[in-house]
Amino acid sequence: MRIDQLFTIAIQSILNNKLRTTLTILGVVVGIFSIIVIMTIITMLQNSIENGLSLLNKDTFQIEKFDRTQAHGPGRDRRWRNRKDITIEQAYRLKELLTDAKFVGAEQWKFGKMVKFGNKETNPNISIAGETLDGIKTNNWKVEYGRSLRSNDIQNSTNVCILGQDVVEKLFPTINPVGQTVRVDNRPFRVIGVLERQPAMFGQSRDNYIVIPITTWQAMYGKYSNSVNIMVTAYNSESYDDVIESAIGHFRKIRKVKPGEPDDFSIFSNASMITMVNDITGPIKIGALVVSLIALIAAGVGIMNIMLVSVTERTREIGIRKAIGAKKNFILLQFLIEAIVLCLIGGIVGIIIGVGIGNFAGSFLNAQSAIPVDWVLIGISLCVFVGVIFGTYPAYKAANLDPIEALRYE
Repeated sequence: MRIDQLFTIAIQSILNNKLRTTLTILGVVVGIFSIIVIMTIITMLQNSIENGLSLLNKDTFQIEKFDRTQAHGPGRDRRWRNRKDITIEQAYRLKELLTDAKFVGAEQWKFGKMVKFGNKETNPNISIAGETLDGIKTNNWKVEYGRSLRSNDIQNSTNVCILGQDVVEKLFPTINPVGQTVRVDNRPFRVIGVLERQPAMFGQSRDNYIVIPITTWQAMYGKYSNSVNIMVTAYNSESYDDVIESAIGHFRKIRKVKPGEPDDFSIFSNASMITMVNDITGPIKIGALVVSLIALIAAGVGIMNIMLVSVTERTREIGIRKAIGAKKNFILLQFLIEAIVLCLIGGIVGIIIGVGIGNFAGSFLNAQSAIPVDWVLIGISLCVFVGVIFGTYPAYKAANLDPIEALRYE
């Protein structure tokens, strides 16, 4: 018999016992569903995080006072709190020393501010970023229209600003903001440009900020009122790790960290954030895989029992087929195909339901929809594996029936 004929016979046998088939594949559905729904949600979250991590330019890392990738606790918080603030002088000194970097920028932030224009005002949730020239580049901010900061803006602490899209939509819905004057903390700023929209993270906008020269920021809020973040961009991916090592070495000297003592600053990058996310989701993935394997083993036992019942019910049919020349291998393959098809049907149904419910649940977190392709393939592979493992014995038993005894079976 051809392989397609064996598939036809196997599928026809499954369709002849719809209720039994449905109950049999239900266990497989539950097993595959349990892993796919969790992996779908995790994939949605990871994709949203990775897409939102464009706040740093490619091949860029930050030097910060605090370590945002580590868990907080009394001991850790006390150690980080006792670290000295990073100053703008240290940032400029690192820029002089780190000659193998493409850009070395610095920035300081104030949050929860309000921007006003005439009788209009934003909500008090606007962030004020004080930036150096290289800070604009390392943040991968691009001016949509108008201009960016210039050297004389930094040197002269001019009252100019670049607006994020949320501020523009709130204050300037119908007019060009460039050349207009806005106020922040009662200080006037002339708008010189508007930034391109940034990718959202978990459905939340990241365009509610304005950019001003870092010297102007320091004049407003105090030069040493907040630790400076230093951002470094390497020329390419090949030199990225070397630039990190050079930056750490130079900054230890600038900060006068003694040999053998730990760094009193932290390195943050997109890669470190993604690693942190993977560290969190890794145990969840393992737990989901263990649960689904247990469910699949239970489903496999059920498939074996059903296939043994099927062999018993079809003993006379098997005897007739063997009597007219059917080989053992064909009988074995037919029943093995039935077991695999049962598992695949359950797996496909479980995948469809899992992806659907996973995306539905993830939508409440404002995460981007996704399909965990790698885990879908793993799920299908598990279905085939379970079908082979638990279908082999019933298929072997059917293939080795004595045709004479089978024909006598009532």
